[in-house]
Amino acid sequence: MRPRLASAPTPYLRLLTATQLAFNIGFYAVLPYLATHLGSGLGMAGWLVGLVLGLRTFSQQGLFVVGGALTDRYGPRPVVLVGCALRIAGFGWLAFAGSTATVIAAVLLIGFAAALFSPAVESEAAREAVRHERDTGAPRAHVLALFSAAGQAGAFLGPLLGSLLLLLGGGFRAACLAGALVFVGVLAGHARLMPRADRVREHAPEADRIPERALDAATRTDQPARSSWRAVFTNRAFLLLCLAYSSYLVAYNQLYLSLPVEVERATGSQAALGWLFALSSLLVVAAQLPLTRWSARRIAPRTALVTGLAVVAAGFAAVPLTPGGPGGLLPGAALVVLLTLGQMLLVPAARGLVPDLVEDRQLGLATGALSSVSGLAVLGGSAATGALLEAPAPVRWAVLAVVPLAGAGLAFTLPAGRGGKEAGPRAVAG
Repeated sequence: MRPRLASAPTPYLRLLTATQLAFNIGFYAVLPYLATHLGSGLGMAGWLVGLVLGLRTFSQQGLFVVGGALTDRYGPRPVVLVGCALRIAGFGWLAFAGSTATVIAAVLLIGFAAALFSPAVESEAAREAVRHERDTGAPRAHVLALFSAAGQAGAFLGPLLGSLLLLLGGGFRAACLAGALVFVGVLAGHARLMPRADRVREHAPEADRIPERALDAATRTDQPARSSWRAVFTNRAFLLLCLAYSSYLVAYNQLYLSLPVEVERATGSQAALGWLFALSSLLVVAAQLPLTRWSARRIAPRTALVTGLAVVAAGFAAVPLTPGGPGGLLPGAALVVLLTLGQMLLVPAARGLVPDLVEDRQLGLATGALSSVSGLAVLGGSAATGALLEAPAPVRWAVLAVVPLAGAGLAFTLPAGRGGKEAGPRAVAG
């Protein structure tokens, strides 16, 4: 047994975790207020607001596969730096965009920037978590939960920064420029601190490779890099994971589409929206690590994924069933709490399953593909869910609840994964 201090995160893991914190501060200073800016500020129809938000998600999540492939090819450092530069340009453009075409172009640039830097950072975090698990015995889920908690801390601070700027009269433009300024700092910091050496080319030791029976035949073959795409996209278990995760992202996107409508319906304004986002982030900061620690010890990753999706579905079902209560915010708060609890269960489980389903040299591509398939689903679903804003509330929330329930059904067909009682007493959650 190694000393307990050996399980502390390495300096590189600390850098990646701090990166996630900074990314989300800059991002969430702007995003929660985008729908209101598009609808009230620019006068866009509901379906067009939904389409623009879907395009943003698609240009980000849908193109993660590009960022993941570039990370596998060139290493994370150049991909992260270029992505940060594009995010700065996108926020600056959005601050002054006044027409539908220029808003869409700026939103696409903002999304594509994240499609570069996010898979680079996330795949590095997953790879380092596996290496840390191998070296210290600390479950990889703990590291990934810390990574998620840092992101949620940023998601807590970002809306507060945006709300402060709005209260001070700076408006949406000031929020965009503040987000750009945060990414200027991120770019400068990573140009100085991110390792220049490529850490992703090493193969895992033979003992840590995925059991042969768990891999698709195409994945097991020793093939050139261009064939990695075929190996990833013909891996049935991985594609099922992508579809299950897609149902979560479609549901999560409702925080930016349906939740603002619910808050305005209940209170007459969207002033409380930032506090609901803060509630979500505080829940993750306070509960992500203990919940993941419990999950890693008690249940397999597949069980965590299925349970998390079911909890997300319960969040949508709870909205029309929860009484308005103080300020009319209880239905929205119920949605936020249940969706956040489901997210805390399923996101580390889904990310931890990826290294079990693909080879190490395909991890960047697979991490990107996980989000790209989800982005395509959100693009297809955003205009439809935007149109649902005109439907009666019980119908809208019932339809939205079906989406994560379907994902839970798909997730139930996946391998159990490493960890929990279902994987054996010596296995580690992932």
